Amino acid sequence: MIGYVTLGTNDLQGNAPFYDALAKEMGVDRMMDFDSFIAWGNPGGAAGVALTKPFDGQAATVGNGTMVALEAKDPEQVARLHAIALENGGSDEGAPGPRGEAGADGLTFYAAYFRDRDGNKLNAFCMAKL
Repeated sequence: MIGYVTLGTNDLQGNAPFYDALAKEMGVDRMMDFDSFIAWGNPGGAAGVALTKPFDGQAATVGNGTMVALEAKDPEQVARLHAIALENGGSDEGAPGPRGEAGADGLTFYAAYFRDRDGNKLNAFCMAKL
């Protein structure tokens, strides 16, 4: 149902390497690249993430309670994505680890939380048997 998610930025070219590094780990690349907008993902694939300067020309601000969740393959990739985010100017919002108890299927929600250079909140997560 979701085609892509956009996050506002005040420094598109400065913040783009943060997303380039996350996308590379997830096996995707830039699918659109314009002066005011860059999108990462695979055309026709799963939902993508885009970084954009606000259309109205005003400063981008962080949405309180807004977060983009990136689905990882396994707990190891969750940890790599968290580390990549921090290595590329992001800030920590919660180290990789299980969140809650395993469900009846034996799967546990495993996640890490971080912010990009503009303060947009993201997480990497997977469902895993721990």
